[in-house]
Amino acid sequence: MRIIFNPGLFFQVSSFMFTKIILQRLAQTEPVITRLKQMQLQTKNSLDWFEFPHLAEHPGLVHAVFTRNHGYSNPPYDSLNVGMHVGDATETVRRNRAAIVDCLGGWELVEIHQVHGTHVLSIHPGAVGNTADLFQGDAVITNITGKLLLIQTADCQPILLYDPVRQVIANIHSGWKGSILNIIQKTIQNMVDNFACRPHHLLAGVGPSLGPCCAEFIHYQNEIPEQFWGYKDARDHFNFWALSANQLTAAGVLSRNIHISGLCTRCRPDLFFSYRRHVVTGRCAAVIGLRGLGANP
Repeated sequence: MRIIFNPGLFFQVSSFMFTKIILQRLAQTEPVITRLKQMQLQTKNSLDWFEFPHLAEHPGLVHAVFTRNHGYSNPPYDSLNVGMHVGDATETVRRNRAAIVDCLGGWELVEIHQVHGTHVLSIHPGAVGNTADLFQGDAVITNITGKLLLIQTADCQPILLYDPVRQVIANIHSGWKGSILNIIQKTIQNMVDNFACRPHHLLAGVGPSLGPCCAEFIHYQNEIPEQFWGYKDARDHFNFWALSANQLTAAGVLSRNIHISGLCTRCRPDLFFSYRRHVVTGRCAAVIGLRGLGANP
């Protein structure tokens, strides 16, 4: 059975029970497996990263989800840790970040101080101050070339957005708190309001993160609102990949433009840092930047 979901109706009707029913039926109707797309592994300067095929088709765009390997950090941050506030040596983290920037061709790295909230930062031409300075928020948007937007993860979802028409990019940090607060919708609405984007033009990639195989919430009744329980299986594992896919489509992104990596960070400690597996650990880098139209890959 196929359900046609009307996003306008969803946001206009305030009934809690109606919202709960819609979310539960969405979770059950279009399996997230239909949106799983194999990412492409790339290697340069001894660094490994993954790319989304539908984003890699655009020469004016660079993006990468780096593995944890071939950096400079010692255990338990071995070795390409980009997290400054996890206990690793500051100078070592700087070397790791510099290696990423050099690998991709030289960029201004834009970092945000992630707080598991829903604040969205916009960087416009003529912005006051150094845009490489630390901002607080969990999503960042720009239409300026040469800026590499960084999101750091260790189980949370990095969600990359690209509007090839308006030449606008966004990078989102979405943990379980960001998911239930729908930071995806807030980011896309910001892109519409401040950059004149149209959601149906957007391409979206949901990167390696905690999968439904490992996203157990034994205290979910106290942590996760009931309207999201339709994404839970009998083991109390939640499918946040499906939730993100449905939030993207509800915000107007076309289903065919949504790619989900299907790589669980907890299941692959050989490739990614995982807070659920090790607690004291590093952070992987997910980055996206605009080269400009006509630029060489």
